[in-house]
Amino acid sequence: MNIVLLEPEMPANTGNIGRTCVATGTRLHLIRPLGFRLNERMLKRAGLDYWDKLDVTVYDDYEDFLERHPGERIYMATTKGRKVYTDVCYDPDAYIMFGKESAGIPEEILLANQENCVRIPMWGDIRSLNLSNAVAIVLYEALRQNGFEKMTLQGELHRLHWRED
Repeated sequence: MNIVLLEPEMPANTGNIGRTCVATGTRLHLIRPLGFRLNERMLKRAGLDYWDKLDVTVYDDYEDFLERHPGERIYMATTKGRKVYTDVCYDPDAYIMFGKESAGIPEEILLANQENCVRIPMWGDIRSLNLSNAVAIVLYEALRQNGFEKMTLQGELHRLHWRED
């Protein structure tokens, strides 16, 4: 799986997302400009001691990302999506993009990719979820659809340990 953050602004969110990516074997793609430096303390703190295990690539801008991944289908998480994130069939190498915390993915990108826009249903007047929570929700659905490939062994060992006690 691939999580793509377009111009993330908050180091704590990106750190949390990085930790989730390490825990799931997911690659993280960061598209500049970033609202922080990659060596920032809050980023490392949120990612705990997992940041050095993260498979992360940084791009100069959105065009650089597209040039380096030609032809890839990119799902775009947005409150404006017509499809619910569970209505999409994610392949094992899916790219799932999330926009910056303050504005999401720019409208012109969404308009050019309407068929790949997905949303997380929300109740009431809530504008959006926290970015790291939204990433976890959609990522785990994509992983579930793919049978949590290569992720169950640790869980199985943990359950066996509990049975022995």
